Amino acid sequence: MKENIKQYLFQIEKERNIKILWACETGSRAWGFPSTDSDYDVRIIYTHKTDWYLSLNNKKDSIDIMLENNNIDISGWELKKSLNLLKKSNAAMFERIQSTIVYDEDAGFILELGAIAKPFYSKIATMHHYLSMAKKGIEDLESKEDFKLKKFFYTLRAASVCRWILEKDEVPPIEFSKVYNNLQLSQKIINRIEELTAIKSKVKETYFHNGEAALVDFIKGCIAESEAQKNTLPTSKGDMDALNNLFRKYIYKYNDY
Repeated sequence: MKENIKQYLFQIEKERNIKILWACETGSRAWGFPSTDSDYDVRIIYTHKTDWYLSLNNKKDSIDIMLENNNIDISGWELKKSLNLLKKSNAAMFERIQSTIVYDEDAGFILELGAIAKPFYSKIATMHHYLSMAKKGIEDLESKEDFKLKKFFYTLRAASVCRWILEKDEVPPIEFSKVYNNLQLSQKIINRIEELTAIKSKVKETYFHNGEAALVDFIKGCIAESEAQKNTLPTSKGDMDALNNLFRKYIYKYNDY
């Protein structure tokens, strides 16, 4: 499948006259808890030739393509949009630049982006993102006796990241295991998460589950703590000059691709 995805990316570059700077996996595969039939969530950062940016017209700055019966979802943002989202501490941007499942890259670009990204990490903005996900998820879980294990993991991960934001001064890792293994959790909770991860790896995304009272209580606790502290968290202090310099460098670099 990886070779198929690489070929699709090559075709997208040629058909749309763009240069892909970063193409990676996100979603459950990158988070570390895929099901047997999980789709591929490929996310890209790309640039146009310089002339594309020298226009007064508003142009489409994103790509969304579904392939192979919706099993491959390729989407992404143009470079300027990507950097503006990073400036706002967009959680999805911070996740995708950490992904270890890489399909295409300009290695220099991602190293430079990673080097300047951290100061743009805003605890308060990131908390609002994951807390919203956790709250929406727990409402859904509590509304029915049986629930999709997929949704349960999404909620559990979001709640755990909220706890990370309260406990740590680092950007939350994309891999779920790195989150829960570095929090102050009981071994019982960690063991159950890993048992459920093993179950999820052997079932389809339509699999329904029930119970997990201890983990549901953990999720609720994370939400309550985060609600109480969310508005006291700091914002970011990134350097806009660094983003502007990176933007100019890579639109000029690929002007003649």
